[in-house]
Amino acid sequence: MASESSNESMSFRECVDRMVDRAIVASGLDPSTAKIIQACNVVSQIKFPVRIRGNVEIFTGWWAIHSNHRLPAKGGLRYAAIVNQDEVEALAALMSYKCALADVPFGGAKGGLLINPANYTEAELREITHTFGIELARKEYLSPSLSVPAPDMGTSSREMVWIADAYKSMFPEDVNQSACVTGKPLNRGGIQGRTEATGKGVQYALREFFHHPDELEAAGITDGLNGQRVIIQGLGKVGYHTAKFLSEEDDVKVIGVIERDGAVTNPDGLNIHNLRQHLAETHGVKGFSGGDYTENGAQVLEMECDILIPAALESQIHANNAMAIKAKLIVEAANGPVTYEADEILRHRGVTILPDIYVNAGGVTVSYFEWTRNLSHMRFGRLQRRYDELRGQTYLHSLEQLTEKAAPEGLRNDIVRGASELDLVRSGLDDTMRTAFQDMREVIKHNENIHDFRTAAYAVAIAKIAQSYYDLGLVDPATKA
Repeated sequence: MASESSNESMSFRECVDRMVDRAIVASGLDPSTAKIIQACNVVSQIKFPVRIRGNVEIFTGWWAIHSNHRLPAKGGLRYAAIVNQDEVEALAALMSYKCALADVPFGGAKGGLLINPANYTEAELREITHTFGIELARKEYLSPSLSVPAPDMGTSSREMVWIADAYKSMFPEDVNQSACVTGKPLNRGGIQGRTEATGKGVQYALREFFHHPDELEAAGITDGLNGQRVIIQGLGKVGYHTAKFLSEEDDVKVIGVIERDGAVTNPDGLNIHNLRQHLAETHGVKGFSGGDYTENGAQVLEMECDILIPAALESQIHANNAMAIKAKLIVEAANGPVTYEADEILRHRGVTILPDIYVNAGGVTVSYFEWTRNLSHMRFGRLQRRYDELRGQTYLHSLEQLTEKAAPEGLRNDIVRGASELDLVRSGLDDTMRTAFQDMREVIKHNENIHDFRTAAYAVAIAKIAQSYYDLGLVDPATKA
């Protein structure tokens, strides 16, 4: 991204731990239980050879399981030239807390492969991914019941299919083999709504926030979501769908988009569809006719707006630029976009932050729906959709008899139509985001030591994980706070 992180002394993993420490102290959790919760259970470095263009290359990957208090452990698998063990451990920890907050019954995991995908052909990437999948399966880091990867930065449904094929080659008798990964194409066991799930979850999180006038007042926001000025950093899978849904369905003005080569701005709002097409064609935002271009993306990050949505990499808002951020509300669509030092600065400035473990929980939530669908071997809505349509027809017929009037065609279709799989997935996602937000509000309401959403989110998450350890007998209940 155009905004570069500072050379802060604290690593990504240390930032996450410090934020969790703050919630632990505020919650009064027993120190011994806290240590168990924060420890990363397993971190494995995997090196494997692949013959590329006649030469053997050695690739390095990682798989981290932060917590397996619930199984399987769940986490994204990213391919990038900057992946390292600290990052993988931090992201695995975030996934544990994210799943707990969203009431998704998974432990937290994360995988990474040190690679620049642009340097390899599709056939080469397939061979690399297949070999990596075999190595993961051999070490039991790939299994429907133990460890389930999903797409992340640098990966997509394509890589998930390749990994699933690797698992299938090793365990052809496993009837649940399609559940070994999520984020698959629809024709390979995927679920409708998974591709855009994280972005849709960001939209639902914002909608829920805007349903509470007291929260808007505290953030210094006076109007509804309609018409809010938004700046988004990163127009990838998460940022694009977030911008698309907010601009098309909630009529917000996306006045700025920051990408690797700079940023484009338009006070009247950018056309997200056209910008995405331009980005796909040119691999940058420079030259986009619908806005003003600047090479200085960091400057746009600090531009005045109502809502700032970092949807790119971690540590984009740091100690060196936190004082310059002018947004009233920061919505963390990326993992760890605000460092611990920046978070402290912004909290003391009174800037409202909706934290990453809440805002971007949409991806793992819908992954959970996909995983359960794969295990049940039945698409959602198959049993009840036609029944719902028949019941709707009965209601409509009764209504027309009572009123002696025929219902308009649009109303007729709305009443009669049964819920599709996408309807059910989005309904479940919306409910998850609403419930998690209400849980955070309850913590803030009843704990005088907690005043911000990040600390509240971690407090909810660690309480749920701690309860799992108490139930499993791994921690003495007498130590329970």
